Amino acid sequence: MSVHTDNRLSVPLPYRYFPEGASVIPPTRFSRGLALLAAGAFFMESIDATILQTALPAIASELGVTAVGASVTIVAYLLVVAIALPATGWLGDRLGVRVVFLLAVAIFTIGSLGCALSGDLIALTTWRIVQGFGGALMIPVGRTAVLRTARPAELLEAVAYLTWPGLIAPVIAPAIGGVLTDTVGWRWIFLLNIPLGVAAILIGLKVVPRSADDASRTRFDWWGFAWIGAALVLITLGAEGIATRAAPLGVALAALAIGITAGAYAVRSTAARAGALLDWTLMRSATFRVANLSGAVYRMTITAVPLIVTLQYQLAFGWEAWAAGLAVAAIFAGNVGIKPFTTRLIRRWGFRRLLTWSVALGALALIGLAGVDAGTSIVVIVILLTMSGVFRSSGFTAYATIQFTDVPPERLAAANTLSSTLQQVATVLGVAWAALLVHGGAVASAALGVDDVWAYRFALAATAALLLVPLWGAWRLPRDAGHAAIAPRQG
Repeated sequence: MSVHTDNRLSVPLPYRYFPEGASVIPPTRFSRGLALLAAGAFFMESIDATILQTALPAIASELGVTAVGASVTIVAYLLVVAIALPATGWLGDRLGVRVVFLLAVAIFTIGSLGCALSGDLIALTTWRIVQGFGGALMIPVGRTAVLRTARPAELLEAVAYLTWPGLIAPVIAPAIGGVLTDTVGWRWIFLLNIPLGVAAILIGLKVVPRSADDASRTRFDWWGFAWIGAALVLITLGAEGIATRAAPLGVALAALAIGITAGAYAVRSTAARAGALLDWTLMRSATFRVANLSGAVYRMTITAVPLIVTLQYQLAFGWEAWAAGLAVAAIFAGNVGIKPFTTRLIRRWGFRRLLTWSVALGALALIGLAGVDAGTSIVVIVILLTMSGVFRSSGFTAYATIQFTDVPPERLAAANTLSSTLQQVATVLGVAWAALLVHGGAVASAALGVDDVWAYRFALAATAALLLVPLWGAWRLPRDAGHAAIAPRQG
């Protein structure tokens, strides 16, 4: 089998930034069954992270609390995911990916059963914490299991299975939650996870491979865990406070700022320490760095857009909730419509070119959406939303794939943990970004005496401008970035 090499470095291209990975034996054969299992688990977790939004009034009514009080069940889930994520890589290395994945699915399933049987808010919140802990372990560990079976040239296929839940779940979760709540009751949101979880465990016993490596004996980084956990909790609380107005804006912004500062200190204090919970040396790779820094900003924007336009269509245009939801589903249609072609586009254009065009055209779609008003034809709005979904999907898939192309197999767990943590931060910051822009735009519109629609135009235009960051990052990628993943399969 021929090996493509970089003229600047005498190591195989997949490990150009980590020469020590050049001697690693290639991983075992890629397992589609394992990829489908991990994608299904990812879909369950992603759905449950946001599905309660439309069920909160029903939950509050049955449990005898306010809707704002019931929202603690969402915040508790997000907080425990944020706290647990950084530890998943260490646990996977310590106990083995197979053990941790199956245990995570079991914990998630038990947590779901507890949620369904809860008789008061305290019990529901407690079981949501259990469920969130299982979900936090399930996703990065499952993804690691899949990627370890994929050779560089199989990364595109592997990641294609793993990206669709992250694109689809946030868009359809509120609708699923609403339908279940209105038809069979909110408890079925959790009951449906039980047969799915049991099936995932039974399938996992067959398809999740046992680790051939010796268990890691690295000591747990309690110092890093404390600082990173505190930072993620404050960032999540600040973002939720901004989005839900559950706390005064100044308090929420202060929590967000302190969290970001604590996170910066955690990075600086642990970056050079052996055995750190998050391995920041992975940022030596240009592909991993761009995917997880510029890509984090990109994730912020794709999180913010559905929130902004949903509010715009209901509050500024006066649409019914179902009509706004149906229109925003056009983003989902664009995601799904382009998905079968993303692998072909990456192979034809390469990562750098596809990312550059996806980000640039996505920004133009947002500018177009910023120009619509209540009198704009619904056909035009749907076309713009669909195109936004197309570019969202192609960019998301490219970022998700390229980040692992230069990471050697023995460092995939560490790369996955760092990537998952940064993605979680980007998602909660995207929510805060949307809420803050809409709030700021509304204050400015009132002060200037202009129509409310200008608040949303400002939010969409500012989000389009934010895409200049990932656009610059994509442009600076090497022209052959991710070459190992798109080279023709050999032998």
